[in-house]
Amino acid sequence: MMIKERQSYDREFKQKAVELSFARGNAKEIAEELGIRPELLYRWRREYQQYENNSFPGKGKPKMTELEKENATFEA
Repeated sequence: MMIKERQSYDREFKQKAVELSFARGNAKEIAEELGIRPELLYRWRREYQQYENNSFPGKGKPKMTELEKENATFEA
């Protein structure tokens, strides 16, 4: 059995996928069209709803709401 290498997607891809899924309303269909698992798209959608433009910050960087971001700036 061959182990599949973990795929990573950039922020732009995730945002476009989420926006498309909200616009068209069928996340499962969009996921199939994009070649990703529907569970992954649903997770991205939840993250986007919670963090909006601060979603998908990249490897090892914490996701923050706008208020959390402001607080972190003042604490630094």
